[in-house]
Amino acid sequence: MTEPVRVAVIGVGASGALAAVHLLRAVIDRGRGLHLVLVDRGGEFGPGLAYRTTDPEHLLNTPAGKMSAFHDDPGHFVRWSRARGREAEDGTFLPRGDYGRYLTETLVAEEKRADGVATVERITATAVGLKPGEGVTVELDGPAPILADTVVLAPGAGHGDPLAALLPAGSDRYVADPWRGPGPAAAADGSPVLVLGTGLSMMDIAVSVTRTHPDTVVHAVSRHGLLPRPHRSGPPPEVASVPEPPERAGSVRDLLGYARRCLAQEPEHWREFVDRLRPHTARLWRQLEPGERRRFLDRVNRFWDVHRHRAAPATHHRTRELLRSGRLRLHRGRVERVRPTAAGFDVGLATPAGHREIPVGWLVNATGFRTGDGDPLLRRLFTDGTARPDQVGLGMATGRDGRVLGGHDGRIYTLGALRRGEEFESTAVPEIRSQAAAIAEATVGTREEEVTRR
Repeated sequence: MTEPVRVAVIGVGASGALAAVHLLRAVIDRGRGLHLVLVDRGGEFGPGLAYRTTDPEHLLNTPAGKMSAFHDDPGHFVRWSRARGREAEDGTFLPRGDYGRYLTETLVAEEKRADGVATVERITATAVGLKPGEGVTVELDGPAPILADTVVLAPGAGHGDPLAALLPAGSDRYVADPWRGPGPAAAADGSPVLVLGTGLSMMDIAVSVTRTHPDTVVHAVSRHGLLPRPHRSGPPPEVASVPEPPERAGSVRDLLGYARRCLAQEPEHWREFVDRLRPHTARLWRQLEPGERRRFLDRVNRFWDVHRHRAAPATHHRTRELLRSGRLRLHRGRVERVRPTAAGFDVGLATPAGHREIPVGWLVNATGFRTGDGDPLLRRLFTDGTARPDQVGLGMATGRDGRVLGGHDGRIYTLGALRRGEEFESTAVPEIRSQAAAIAEATVGTREEEVTRR
């Protein structure tokens, strides 16, 4: 009898939970042994920051029919939701908190299915180092180190602190991460709120604080001042055929030219164009040289994001109501100065029209993804050469199969946000579950081949 494969998953939010689920599924299907160690600093093992919210008005920005943990069972999440009393269809936009519970329960269910084949060890701790050698040693911030054949890094999207240099440390009216602690409702005491960022998180924050207190006004600032566009309500329309994406894209200009040709006759069908292009984005992104990728990120990415990462129709409708009533006010610009006051802060904005001062009671950071290099583990991996940043600084350099490129022998993988620099589209459930399944297959297959050669 061969020894079980020893796999450690570092970070068990959405990406890590999907990795664990697919690892368990793979060994069940193969009848092989697995010792799976789940390391999660918060000890929640499942929901992750994005799906931790308990506010029922914080909705998924993807319909339920596309959120299954399993590519070959697209109705899995819908059935789970119906079994818990939700009126769910493929096109329903369900509460984000539901998806967190779904991931947690699906992981537990796969553990039970794998009983007798796999053992699962859960450790609440922070991984602080990886030492490749005879396997990979995972160093923790308290418990004893663990030895694994393979490590899967799944820290999720990093969150920077854009106001750290402008604010005194420990300001109790600055919410650096709205999805940790009490959540955005903590800022709903009636005083004005300024949110950094105008994306999906800002929309949820605005919905929460304005509902909790009837007098709250929310200011939101970002470089472009753009809101995510809404998903279409109802069935998709009939759309004329559009040109296939180019086989090669040498520049951002090539991509924009293709987009203009596709949308010239039916600009109102931009959603269908974006959705048809999505399966090709990783291939087209890889074809761009680093300079062209940076040009896209600097000049085009925000416009792509607001069309690609769309809001649930109900969330968008509520946001538009807040804008019409003046309770949500968008600003194009950046924060250049913050001065604490007795009531909160005076915030200085640099805008195209010049400097503007806004007095607020609260500041909330909703600026979205960061590279994750603020994480001590990732910083150490970059410093000691175990891993290296990708060419545009969005995450880690990886191979097509998710293997981290650096000073080790291919035993470290990653998935999700850390692969954005190599894949571009790497933060939504359909991409992450495919990456998780591929890593599970490679991990089990690699171990079998090693055992066979011995």
